Amino acid sequence: MTKFTLTLFSAAFFLTLSSSAISASLSKAEYTVAKEKISEKYKTDTAACKAMSGNAKDICDAEAKGQEKIAKAELEENYASSSKHRYEVRVAKADAAYAVAKEKCDDLAGNVKDVCRKEAKSAFVAAKADAKVSKTTTDANATAREKSMDVRKDATADKRDAEYAVAKEKCDALAGEPKDNCIKGTGGPRVGKGGRTRWCAYQ
Repeated sequence: MTKFTLTLFSAAFFLTLSSSAISASLSKAEYTVAKEKISEKYKTDTAACKAMSGNAKDICDAEAKGQEKIAKAELEENYASSSKHRYEVRVAKADAAYAVAKEKCDDLAGNVKDVCRKEAKSAFVAAKADAKVSKTTTDANATAREKSMDVRKDATADKRDAEYAVAKEKCDALAGEPKDNCIKGTGGPRVGKGGRTRWCAYQ
């Protein structure tokens, strides 16, 4: 790994550490306060950048903007956790790291600068691809779990229907009050998912 690739990952690490640490399960009031703090921090950071000049100022601005994006994405994830918000956090980190790395490459020249930019772009594309794979896998697993639960519920209901049919058939061997009592012993019908008739436990 070259020093230029290391520069990109160092930037990503810096942006990750410097983003605001926000606790999970925020209330609406806490969310609003946290959002205001992120905006205040961004204003403070950009104000500090104004004292710089040249590429140092560009790097500073990129870092400030990147930190703000990451902090906002993390805030949304902590306020309403979801695979979409986790994905957006990873993308925000990739975007921020790439923006900083590109600015740092501008301190170089010639082929060295070109290589630096290509490496930064390669790491950026890889990070976004990994984020997409992670989200897709998470969503697929969640869907599979949900479908599996539905199948299990339907299977259990189907078994109970079949068992009731057997029990009711046995009741048909009786007559009069004994038969009536036998049928009542099945528990009677109840409406289940999808409007299908389900039967309670029988004797």
